[in-house]
Amino acid sequence: MFGPQVPSVPASAVADDTYLLDVREDDEWTAGHAPEAHHLPMMELPARLAEVPNDREVAVICRSGGRSAQVVAYLMRNGWDEVRNVEGGMGDWAAAGRPVVTDDGQPGRVV
Repeated sequence: MFGPQVPSVPASAVADDTYLLDVREDDEWTAGHAPEAHHLPMMELPARLAEVPNDREVAVICRSGGRSAQVVAYLMRNGWDEVRNVEGGMGDWAAAGRPVVTDDGQPGRVV
């Protein structure tokens, strides 16, 4: 969809020490997210760019991989080198058996 210029990583291969940036909307995050993810909705990124580390690997995730690919391209244009799109987004994350949690202790789900 976005071509070879957007590097990606399978959900099953995201390392535990990677900064996982979840760019989904608040309702999607509330329904379920990766335990160690950092939430920053895509539309808020330009104003909050300084919150994203550029000295370590960053994996960007959304529901299916489209928004996160756009964010990866944006970050690359703004100087990030170690940034990857999580292939298939949270759908593939959950399908790979990776944990999906909520902040209130309810079972997590991908919406």
